[in-house]
Amino acid sequence: MTEIQRQLFALRDQAYKDFHKKLIPTIDSNRIIGVRTPILRSMAKRCAGQPEAQAFLHALPHTYYEENNLHAFLLEQITDYPTLLAELHAFLPYIDNWATCDSLRPKCVKKHLPEFLREIRTWLSSERIYTIRFGLNMLLSFYLDDAFEPEYLLWAAQVQSEEYYVQMMQAWYFATALAKQWDSTIGYLQTDRLNLWVHNKTIQKAIESRRVTDQHKQYLRTLKR
Repeated sequence: MTEIQRQLFALRDQAYKDFHKKLIPTIDSNRIIGVRTPILRSMAKRCAGQPEAQAFLHALPHTYYEENNLHAFLLEQITDYPTLLAELHAFLPYIDNWATCDSLRPKCVKKHLPEFLREIRTWLSSERIYTIRFGLNMLLSFYLDDAFEPEYLLWAAQVQSEEYYVQMMQAWYFATALAKQWDSTIGYLQTDRLNLWVHNKTIQKAIESRRVTDQHKQYLRTLKR
């Protein structure tokens, strides 16, 4: 851990830290080193599969924000699905901010989409903010194209939380669903099936999106509550 922290501090960019700490107000700024994401991803690729990486994954909780991001990027390198699931369940309780949560998109789940849904259902019913957000992000990332089923919209709509970072991901999910699966999604806005804040934020994000047609945007404006 000392060696990894030494490497991270050697890569520190103070200006980047000063900028980035404003984006993640839920983290004590003393826990932010200031290492850019592409550098962390390169570091993860170099370390993946090495004994040091395995030791690092088991050294939870981490101290620094960048350590958590490095952990997330190491998980993305895992190609064995059962191993990935075990590591995800171990790591998710320690995610404490939206940026680490949203950066974690493990590629190997693309080959296991049907069985991965079981994990998503568990995460959506969690009491942890970023575990729920991660589950919603997985639905957004992997299940709005060929793997889409209308019932997944219901799963996302049934998440009940007053937490800002959960509701924001719900809005992102439904705004993206409007762009990709309009016919299945629009009814959730027409029949007020989302809470007020998520409803209006969904419309806002969809109107801002380049993937939603002008005709659809015009109609969405009439649905604001």
